[in-house]
Amino acid sequence: QVQLVESGGGLVQAGGSLRLSCAASGRTFNNYAMGWFRQAPGKEREFVATIRWSGGRIYYSDSVKGRFTISRDNAKNTVYLQMNSLKPEDTAVYYCGATLSLDYWRSHVYAYWGQGTQVTVSS
Repeated sequence: QVQLVESGGGLVQAGGSLRLSCAASGRTFNNYAMGWFRQAPGKEREFVATIRWSGGRIYYSDSVKGRFTISRDNAKNTVYLQMNSLKPEDTAVYYCGATLSLDYWRSHVYAYWGQGTQVTVSS
């Protein structure tokens, strides 16, 4: 059974930092890209960042580039999202997903999703 479990969300003041984790289990993800998305109330799920397990190719959305860093620990089967200089507009539920597709920015191509973790940034 494939599982993606996010953790690390919480309440933080603007300018602060959080690190999200996504622990993957249940299959081999070597050929997959792992993506972080976020969804604010009343909005569509939005691409944030992605990294491939093999090769480590990384992409970010323009809204988080320079503030967020995605990384992976292959030994722990865990993907991280380090979020710095947080802004109130970063407030959302953050999800990690896994996809074989090269269209990493499209949420509908992701085969597996975690349950999400809430990030709230106060002004």
